[in-house]
Amino acid sequence: MLRNAVLGGLHLVVALSSRQRLDEAGAFVPLDAQNRSRWNRAKIEEGVALLKVALARGRVGPFQLQAAIHSVHGQAATWGETDWAEIVALYEVLYREQPSPVVRINQAVAVSYAMSVASGLAMLDEVGAGGALERYQPYWAARADFLGRLGETQLAHESYEHAIELSENKQEREFLRGKAKWLSGKFF
Repeated sequence: MLRNAVLGGLHLVVALSSRQRLDEAGAFVPLDAQNRSRWNRAKIEEGVALLKVALARGRVGPFQLQAAIHSVHGQAATWGETDWAEIVALYEVLYREQPSPVVRINQAVAVSYAMSVASGLAMLDEVGAGGALERYQPYWAARADFLGRLGETQLAHESYEHAIELSENKQEREFLRGKAKWLSGKFF
């Protein structure tokens, strides 16, 4: 019989492999722009079944919580149907189980959709206080996105530039450059 942590980890692998993160040209496609009709529904259902087995055993740990978050995304037919409040709550439980700035950054993103962008940015600012995330690219990418959505274009550009400098992945750099360029065309 598989241990709960293994089941949770297996669900994560299945869930992540069900989505297409790159387009045909090899460019990064963010979750909100992915064509969910191209997701592998059989893998999503397999992952949900694995998660249910793990959850039925009682002990819920970080892998099961991350798997549950991915299940919420996977079960939403569209980006707009995502249950962001549930994702925020799952991240809160995950943070209690495994406190880390990475969990809080992800939760801040969920908060920005469930509640408000300003609330997400406030959470992100709290996590970033003290400078420990100064060299962490996802922090700057999230910050740029929040600031852009709030209309703070100059600050958003600065954050995008910082995220681009820190990114070690070509597809991510190109995606971030595209976001910064779009922001320039929209506001400058």
